[in-house]
Amino acid sequence: MATGTDIRTYFEGRWHDGDVAIMKAADHGAWLGTTVFDGARMVDGRTPDLDRHCARVNRSAEALMITPSVTAADMVEIVREGLSAYAPGTAVYIRPMYWALEGDFLGVVPKQGPTGFAISLEAIPMAPEDATSTLTRTQFHRPVLADAVVNAKAGCLYPNNARMLAEARAKGFGNALVADALGNVAETATANIFMVRDGVVFTPIPNGTFLAGITRARHIANLRADGVEVVEKVLSFADFHAADEVFMSGNMMKVTPVTAFDDTTFQVGPLTRRARALYWDWAASER
Repeated sequence: MATGTDIRTYFEGRWHDGDVAIMKAADHGAWLGTTVFDGARMVDGRTPDLDRHCARVNRSAEALMITPSVTAADMVEIVREGLSAYAPGTAVYIRPMYWALEGDFLGVVPKQGPTGFAISLEAIPMAPEDATSTLTRTQFHRPVLADAVVNAKAGCLYPNNARMLAEARAKGFGNALVADALGNVAETATANIFMVRDGVVFTPIPNGTFLAGITRARHIANLRADGVEVVEKVLSFADFHAADEVFMSGNMMKVTPVTAFDDTTFQVGPLTRRARALYWDWAASER
């Protein structure tokens, strides 16, 4: 079942209307999970950082030993062609994807060369501005590079995220605040994380256990350009309990204010609102 509606699929060199079948049962990606993807957005006719998302899916493919077959620049043009079919004002989730087709003689290592490629476009509305979420701790951790391909946006990583999210929802929370193997905060189950304390914005320093997202980097750059101090550092769960504001950052919804972390509650504060306003002001300037 698809997440959105009004789906268009780019596959085998052309755009198709609808959710087209793209993978065969014997494809390496279907059998052994060698799939990568990225996610960008069209909102109000704008596609913020689309080029960076297209470049990252190629880096993710290489990290998973899959041969990327479409340049980032060509991918951007293909996406723009596909988006032209949507009515003005439609919010669209943009998902380029690769998967390995064949393995070596034992089947496990993906063969270099021919690679499956598709782009899925889905109409998915942005969350309302007053939407918030809540966080709780989870028993599951982010893996390290020695154990998983955490330097890729890979489909095989998401069952672990799903366990985190399911546990949080079973406890009555919207998402999970997740630790790395050392017990330091890494991100949430679905997004990067920021906190505010005494007018300073903090976010976990990238340590190889999570993807430091494109939207995360954009928030850091925007806030610093606006005179806000942003610090990347090791953060503990205690730091988040002591925060004045907490917000999540991801491509899907850009900024999601957090109103509770377990029994600690937060207001939707001025720097959370500022991060959101700065993002959309920047996006408008990049039309």
